[in-house]
Amino acid sequence: MLQATQSEVFQEITNDLLLSSSLWANIALAGLSILLFVYMGRNVEEPRAKLVWGATLLIPLVSISSYTALVSGLTVGFIEMPAGHALAGEEVLSQWGRYLTWALSTPMILLALGLLADADLGSLFTVVAADIAMCVTGLAAALVTSSYALRWVFYGISCAFFVVVLYAVLVEWPRSAAAAGTGEIFGTLRALTVVLWLGYPIIWAVGVEGLALVESVGLTSWGYSLLDIGAKYVFAFLLLRWVAANQDVVAGSGLTTETESRAAPVDD
Repeated sequence: MLQATQSEVFQEITNDLLLSSSLWANIALAGLSILLFVYMGRNVEEPRAKLVWGATLLIPLVSISSYTALVSGLTVGFIEMPAGHALAGEEVLSQWGRYLTWALSTPMILLALGLLADADLGSLFTVVAADIAMCVTGLAAALVTSSYALRWVFYGISCAFFVVVLYAVLVEWPRSAAAAGTGEIFGTLRALTVVLWLGYPIIWAVGVEGLALVESVGLTSWGYSLLDIGAKYVFAFLLLRWVAANQDVVAGSGLTTETESRAAPVDD
């Protein structure tokens, strides 16, 4: 990553209205979401429902911190694209802080979904671990400058971890949600999550980090920001609204492990 002061990066962001607006819009929406979600959770009393609410509230809390770091230039820098890239030799503004955001916020989304679906602890742990690995290898794909091919290798590894997440959300967890009585709302949130999450690797591939079919950093940033709005704030609103109105259903399910199942008492 090329050396540049925070002031220089901050000035670059400020001078690009398209880029800066994509960041400030999310700061504003994250702030409003925090206030709204706190209000929506004022009457949530059931312990399991509180756990879902707490995990969901962390989503905009992480986002507002992350986007503030991005707009300040703290988690943004310039990288020189390697030979073979469409912008080879050029300095490109890299918003590498987005990957840190996703590594912290997307596990909360999956935790909330897993709790809603009453997924077993082993599955939930595996999916969250795969999700974090997906974000970390995505960060590597964005920052590697030694080899254009290696950027795509890391991209492929990241997508492989994504497949693990998709399998659980699309195949395993729906069955658990149906048994827990949360199948309908889980289906809505699953569809929203899968459709929007698929957009991230697509934007990477066509944006400045990948093939650079879209060379504007501002447009790429808006693409990510719009996906964040739907995948985080809309998702969280729909989930919290349902949880607040269905605490009895949430209370009726509980995460179990295989060990706990074997230890359950049996009738003589």
